[in-house]
Amino acid sequence: MRQDDRQPEGDADGSGKRSSAVVVGGGLAGITSALALADAGLDVTLLEGRPRLGGLAFSFQRGELTVDNGQHVYLRCCTAYRWFLDRVEGAHLAPLQERLDVPVLDADRHRLGRLRRTALPVPLHLAASLATYPHLSLAERAAVGRAALALKGLDPADPALDSQDFGSWLAARGQSKRAIEALWDLVGVATLNAVAGDASLGLAAMVFKTGLLSDPGAADIGWARVPLGDIHDGLARKALDSAGVRTELRARVTSISRSENGGWRVEVPGETIPADTVVLAVPQAETHDLLPDGALDEPDRLLGIETAPILNIHVVYDRKVLKRPFFAALGTPVQWVFDRTDASGLAAGQYLAVSQSAAQDEIDAPVAALRERYLPELERLLPAAHGARVLDFFVTRERTATFAPTPGVGRLRPGAHTNASGLYLAGAWTATGWPATMESAVRSGITAARAALTALDRPHGHLFEEAA
Repeated sequence: MRQDDRQPEGDADGSGKRSSAVVVGGGLAGITSALALADAGLDVTLLEGRPRLGGLAFSFQRGELTVDNGQHVYLRCCTAYRWFLDRVEGAHLAPLQERLDVPVLDADRHRLGRLRRTALPVPLHLAASLATYPHLSLAERAAVGRAALALKGLDPADPALDSQDFGSWLAARGQSKRAIEALWDLVGVATLNAVAGDASLGLAAMVFKTGLLSDPGAADIGWARVPLGDIHDGLARKALDSAGVRTELRARVTSISRSENGGWRVEVPGETIPADTVVLAVPQAETHDLLPDGALDEPDRLLGIETAPILNIHVVYDRKVLKRPFFAALGTPVQWVFDRTDASGLAAGQYLAVSQSAAQDEIDAPVAALRERYLPELERLLPAAHGARVLDFFVTRERTATFAPTPGVGRLRPGAHTNASGLYLAGAWTATGWPATMESAVRSGITAARAALTALDRPHGHLFEEAA
């Protein structure tokens, strides 16, 4: 819904006074909530403690380069994030593949395989790719097919699945260590930020059923061809301004409390902002600290939602060493490699971003040690890197990049509603049913805004409904 489609001003009771909302947090969840509430006619203020929007999907300058803190992708099945891209008019800057096609390089065996789909219906759309996938034996491929059919029969919403780990489930269905490494973890580590043995079966089932077993095109990959900040900060700020949202950066909220008239007071240094509705769209620990007494029955459960790190290694070569836009790797510490040359603004040479999920063992490693480990591995994978000069090597670390998708985490994730009327929660860590992805963040923002608008008896538009 664009600004010219917004609902008439005034409360449902005809008082003529516009309902007001404060959204705390300017990541994707907060931006989404703010846009949806403003589109419905509320007077919205968005407060973000950082000097930019975008949360943990952002860009920064390093000399002449514009660098993303980490490589982020989405899939065609990510309908909420695609709604977000459309809403901020950025879909053309983050296009999807026409069809899923993932090159997979095995460093030990020096073989290239591909995971790609056809236009055939599920599950035949992946049959040809699996039948010729060179990184698994014939017996392993057959076993993968049987496990996929068993996975298709699971209900990700079943609470019993949340208490089990994905690795044990795979092993019980004949999946070899090689099959888990070359297929299940290849996908799962990147989407769940955990290896199969550390991941909730419920979340894993949701990822694989939705991405690979729901629609032939569901797993087609999209990613930003420009710096993420251009979309999540620049275009998002423009959309918020156009929607009439007051956006305040470097505005860290210190407390949230009830006002005398039953509304809310949101405190930032030097200002108290009144609101009828508040959406808390910040990480779980910060949410815990800001929640008023009684807002959740067991607020300390939020502190039980652990976090998981992601490490990104950035290498600038003096020449082109990779012809593909990206690839995944086996038989090496390297997981996924993307060419970010054009997006970064690099004029000569090539800039590669190496994305390392589930990076608990390396998140605090010195840059020198990471350089010593990863440059030879890139040379093993990319023969053209032999003899190429490394112009720059640097590391970005997100120690709390996602919530950890461990077995049992589902019972700890709260919904959008709280016990306090007019106070709602959003964030990728809330109970969206998805792992901690951009999709989960946007879905949570949509859910929180829908809950608020329902309580206010406000319609929320067909696009808003379609997104979730």
